[in-house]
Amino acid sequence: MTKQDRDLTALIGSRICHDLISPLGAIGNGVELLQLSGMGDSPEMALIAESVTNANLRIRFFRVAFGAAAEGQSLSEREIRAVLAPGGDGRKIAIDWQPTGDLPRTEVKLAFLALQCFESAMPWGGQLSVSCADGRWHMSAHGDRLNIDPDLWALLSTVNPDIDVPPARVHFALIRPELQRQGRSATVQISDQTISLTF
Repeated sequence: MTKQDRDLTALIGSRICHDLISPLGAIGNGVELLQLSGMGDSPEMALIAESVTNANLRIRFFRVAFGAAAEGQSLSEREIRAVLAPGGDGRKIAIDWQPTGDLPRTEVKLAFLALQCFESAMPWGGQLSVSCADGRWHMSAHGDRLNIDPDLWALLSTVNPDIDVPPARVHFALIRPELQRQGRSATVQISDQTISLTF
């Protein structure tokens, strides 16, 4: 993947997320107005409100993971924690996010791409710990049942054009080019119930 391809991919991700945020915000405002008028006190409206909230959080997450991230941009700890809030978007993994303070958006982009790899491997849930010391990130997960695709995880450290990456697993294909762009490499260790990633 060339630099131009990487930039174009990120710009497309940013554009799609940007265009989806506005109508979702309008729906959320409409639901809030109905609730204030007394017309929104029903299980159906509560379900719609919850779905809109979850969709907004997921798109904000995707905007960081798949969108453009220029050098010098940062994300606040508050914003990151809001996006990763427990139960915020139906996520089954419990995330222990340990980094504090503002963080470079480029680094959080990598962490969010990697987080999706862990989600793919842990469809039945589990725990994920994320830490960062001196610019070096470590992610460690534990789950009673893991669904590991060795070929996809190998993409984090090697190039294999013969691997057919399905759309639902595109994050595996995007991590290595982003690692290279940031001058990083990944180390992955997988056992029966644990996965660890350092970059």
